[in-house]
Amino acid sequence: PLLTWLCSALAEKTGKVLGEFCRCYKEQYGVALFNSVRYEIEGNGGPQAQLLHRKVPLDDHVIYSGNLFQYIEENKKWRNRFCVVPHNYGLVLYENKLAYERELSPRVLVNSAGYKILTSVDQYLELVNNSLPGVTPKSGHSPILKCPTDFPLILWHPYARHYYFCVMTGKEQEKWRAVFQDCVRHCNNGISEDSKVEAPAFTDAIRMYRQSKEQYGTWDMLCGNETQVLSNLVMEELLPELRTTIGPRLKGKAQERQRTWIQISDAVYRMVYDQTKDQYDAAMAKCELERPQLESTIRTDMDQIITSKEHLASKIRAFVLPKAEVCVRNHVQPYISSILEALMTPTSQGFAEVREVFFKEVTDMNMNIVNEGGLEKLVEYMEKLSHLAFHPVKMQSCYDKMDQLKLEGLQQRFDVSSTSVFKQRAQIHMRQQMDDAVYTFETLLHQELGKLQGKDDLCKSIQRILERVLKKFDYDSSTVRKKFFREALLQITIPFLLKKLAPTCKGELAKFQELIFEDFASFILVENTYEEVVLQSVMKDIMQAVKEAAVQRKHNLYRDSMVLHNSDPNLHLLGEGIPIDWSEEYSGQPEAEPDADKRRRAKQVVSVIQDDEGVLPYEVGAEALLQPGSPEPEQPDPGVPPSSPVGVKEIREALAQESLGDADVSSGASVQHGTPAPPKPADDVPAEATVPHVTPASPTPRAEPPSPSAEIVCHQPNDKETGEEVAPLGGECSPPQPTGTTESGEGVQTEF
Repeated sequence: PLLTWLCSALAEKTGKVLGEFCRCYKEQYGVALFNSVRYEIEGNGGPQAQLLHRKVPLDDHVIYSGNLFQYIEENKKWRNRFCVVPHNYGLVLYENKLAYERELSPRVLVNSAGYKILTSVDQYLELVNNSLPGVTPKSGHSPILKCPTDFPLILWHPYARHYYFCVMTGKEQEKWRAVFQDCVRHCNNGISEDSKVEAPAFTDAIRMYRQSKEQYGTWDMLCGNETQVLSNLVMEELLPELRTTIGPRLKGKAQERQRTWIQISDAVYRMVYDQTKDQYDAAMAKCELERPQLESTIRTDMDQIITSKEHLASKIRAFVLPKAEVCVRNHVQPYISSILEALMTPTSQGFAEVREVFFKEVTDMNMNIVNEGGLEKLVEYMEKLSHLAFHPVKMQSCYDKMDQLKLEGLQQRFDVSSTSVFKQRAQIHMRQQMDDAVYTFETLLHQELGKLQGKDDLCKSIQRILERVLKKFDYDSSTVRKKFFREALLQITIPFLLKKLAPTCKGELAKFQELIFEDFASFILVENTYEEVVLQSVMKDIMQAVKEAAVQRKHNLYRDSMVLHNSDPNLHLLGEGIPIDWSEEYSGQPEAEPDADKRRRAKQVVSVIQDDEGVLPYEVGAEALLQPGSPEPEQPDPGVPPSSPVGVKEIREALAQESLGDADVSSGASVQHGTPAPPKPADDVPAEATVPHVTPASPTPRAEPPSPSAEIVCHQPNDKETGEEVAPLGGECSPPQPTGTTESGEGVQTEF
């Protein structure tokens, strides 16, 4: 009965949430398409950026790789793992470095969207204890996790499985934490901003859906790609029901009940992901089929649609604006300057640190060229400099400034659940501005190299270009920050105003529907027009506050009247050229290297730590970390690709039993996929080395022989996929078939 209920509840909740969401999405798709076409026709862009923008910053490069220990839940052992972070910021775990070098399938692929990086077991235990109320280990009892060193790294997720790592030194922990945080930051930003229709339609549909449930304000789980976000939306409603129904039936010690609950939640999350992906993909395909007809109507009737919308807006404005202005005056206006100051201080400090790090790196490079001399050294340093923005450790001092953001009492007043959304957004802007500055610098320097005579000319030219780029950085930084401040203020105040106005305004909006012509109903929505009116009621105060902050020059912001137009008319033409490959262009090699040799020589952005403190090597440490009294485990043949445990099947069997306490429950796992290995970093990377712009050939996916018990589909993993692949839930809720077992019970855990 419990198994039947679980499958039924999961399918029902997913279908209900996705049904409502897809209705919102279809409505918002037409509005977003209209706005996109209108913007295309009318333009109305902002200030022109002075810095160049690199199109493909890290294609086929490795961010970081190195050894660390992972806790294997299936056999409760700590094992040495070789971790690679490729350019798409997934975490790829191999059995060892040899398995990576042989391009064998990895043990685990993790998309870290939605995860938190913890460096304390106590932090983790607190979150675990809160996840299942009423189940807390008694004092003196063994906790759910013991770490053999003082330097843990734990990836915690409210719904998905957790990952446990540790290292031997604090220096390693600090570096790995910076790398993991960069992965989370990148994966959380999984909805492509290049999409001018689908992305705004999706985010607006999410917002409208949550507001229909009386949920206003920021949402921490708006992270990852579209399917991940929708899975989080379903789990937010489904999890309390699971906790109420399944929680009391868990048996055994508190630690076992916690561990079982985590594994059940993970398995359910992956099943929800599969169902959500199918339904969302179907809704997307339907909208795409209708797009040509919608776009034709928009282009034909653009003027009439605009006139109709303005007429509707004027009627709603007359009804809403007086109430909104009173609400703004009494509840928002007095706090705008406080919110802005709280945002400006850490953000401006972070961008100032970006400027300082960039200045220091270029100045140090120039001094080293003076002392060591020549174009050869320039090439070496430019290879490192070109990926400065993607060096998590060197950028960490910039990101740390933003971590100081606190809204204090304002956070409760305006129903801001967390400041993380603002921190991560600002940190992404910092990384982008750093890369723009670096790319502009190397483009200008590359243009000058043919005109220079000797080392002195080179150093003077570097200094002159640096000053030129810093001026452009200051202007673009000011533009980006002012836009960020305006967006953050709107993101904080608009949901608050909508919630305040809802009792008196929302119920009256239906009467305005009759003002919309039926032919234009796909492009004009009363709810969206109402929100635009509310936005206009507070926008003037927000613009004025940011303008006054710029006049004060307290945070090095330019005034709005300071506009640079085409200060370098030919610079943006340079940015359209072929990307600069310093090592190939100036290495003096007579012929190109074979692709295989390129891959072997590819370096990474962050070097592996060279620790000289006398710590045991990892291979020795792995033996020492095995539990006392446990025999040395047999190592699987590295030539045999790992296959997946049947985690979902076991959980379903466990749920069907009367007592879950004695069930051997393991986390969900995927049907095995052939997985190409990322490019291999060089073994002799010096400390703090950065990547030369080598472009290795993308390895071809290795075909896996089909298993008699499962149909295996090989494909390239990409940034749009995540979660373990399980058999789709049908009417019978049939479990997936195993592809075999391995010594450690591990398989490919997550795809990205």
